[in-house]
Amino acid sequence: MSSKSNIITFEGHRNFRLRLILSLLSGKSIKIVKIRSDDLNPGLKDYEVSFLRLLESITNGSHIEISYTGTTIIFKPGIIIGGDLTHNCPHSKPIGYFVEFIIMLAPFSKKKFNIIFKGLTNSHDDQDSGIDLVKWGLLPIMEKFGVREISLHILKRGSPPLGGGEVHFQCNSLIQQLLTIHSVDIPKFSIIRGIAYCTRVSPSVVNRMIDTSRKILKSTGCEVNITADVWRGENSGKSPGFGITLIAENKRGWRILCENTGKANELPEELSEGTTYQLLDEITKSGCIGRFQILLCLVYMSIGKEDIGRIIIHKDQVDEKFIYNLRDIKQILGVEAFLKEDEEDNNFIIVNVKGNGFTSISKKVA
Repeated sequence: MSSKSNIITFEGHRNFRLRLILSLLSGKSIKIVKIRSDDLNPGLKDYEVSFLRLLESITNGSHIEISYTGTTIIFKPGIIIGGDLTHNCPHSKPIGYFVEFIIMLAPFSKKKFNIIFKGLTNSHDDQDSGIDLVKWGLLPIMEKFGVREISLHILKRGSPPLGGGEVHFQCNSLIQQLLTIHSVDIPKFSIIRGIAYCTRVSPSVVNRMIDTSRKILKSTGCEVNITADVWRGENSGKSPGFGITLIAENKRGWRILCENTGKANELPEELSEGTTYQLLDEITKSGCIGRFQILLCLVYMSIGKEDIGRIIIHKDQVDEKFIYNLRDIKQILGVEAFLKEDEEDNNFIIVNVKGNGFTSISKKVA
């Protein structure tokens, strides 16, 4: 892989984590150029460098070259070895930013993953995932692909800006190949669960959020079960904060999620009301999975057995991000997705992906 002809080249910082993960899974070297080359602060950000260091810690033989300005990087992948470690995440991104992609590698490791992440457990904005979104949204999807012994435990909650949170990630399920999934029925959601949490503020904040959500969801006819999660003392991090995560679930275990964190001067009722309507909107514009879970499904379907996997999505979920993800998967893994309009309802699309028969190289070396 050292010859230049075998290095796949990309431009810009878009899909930075995805490209690195696909490089590790495929064993192909990549080069990313012009990373924020036109910005006032060009090159890699602190959280991207932190992500690279994390990859270096969980692999053996990975080689990373970063240019002097930080605008070019060459990544030559090694073997995923996992193991026990602690990773301190910068406060510019929540822990979910790192966990969301690391969990994709965990089942194909030589050793079991046992990582403690320290930093913000919840997101500053809508761009990144909080840890609840990863725990309740992505881990159930992994179970459907055959990765069952995997867990995320919040040891300490850390709200922005000062953090102080701790999350323990474990993956004891080491497999060679993933299962193929087929989900082409438009789901009907019957249960809405949720977690309303707060750190270093009055517990009444949580009750106010729960009451507001329940009033709105009462008319849906769904079973509603929102849990209060109040954190006090040392385990509540260094900053006051509150937030809510809502999960719609159907009888087959497919989920759609929404989460938001309280901003400055925002009332708990406003946050809860906005998140609840956001969830209802997401349900009407989703197939069997939410927008946030599509990427994990696409990657795992692409590296699954040499069989065709199918999932149903809504036309609104086919956006610019979706197209860029498919392009990167095709460029690195050589796998294409075929989109076909659903015959029963033309608002939905069935995504067909034939797996490339990937087998974990770490097992062979082990």
